[in-house]
Amino acid sequence: MAQYEVQHQLGKTFHACLTARDWEGIRNLLTDDATWTLPGDNTVSGTAEGAEAVVERAKKIASYGLRFELLHILVSAENMALSLHNTARRGEVRLDEHLSTVCRLRGGRIASIETYLSDVPGMNAFFV
Repeated sequence: MAQYEVQHQLGKTFHACLTARDWEGIRNLLTDDATWTLPGDNTVSGTAEGAEAVVERAKKIASYGLRFELLHILVSAENMALSLHNTARRGEVRLDEHLSTVCRLRGGRIASIETYLSDVPGMNAFFV
């Protein structure tokens, strides 16, 4: 299998685990020292450090009822990214954002995740 196919499959598996709320599956994709950084000033912002903290971050985001629509899996020479459209509703507050979740890989696993958002103020209003 070509390297880009391995990266593409890792992205597909990460998204599938996230939508299925398969936390152990996500944990198995991460290095022990994995990190996940999100912008903004809300309950899911900042950097989660360590695989367990990354899984807890995913659980917290999913607990808000998000729909994680996969638009594209993008690969570089060494890494991959997910292009997503996330939507959710909490009472009168709606989340409708496009994002790119960039995953840096090490040894075939996700070592760091950095998420880029289209609507940081909307994210701040939703994740309170």
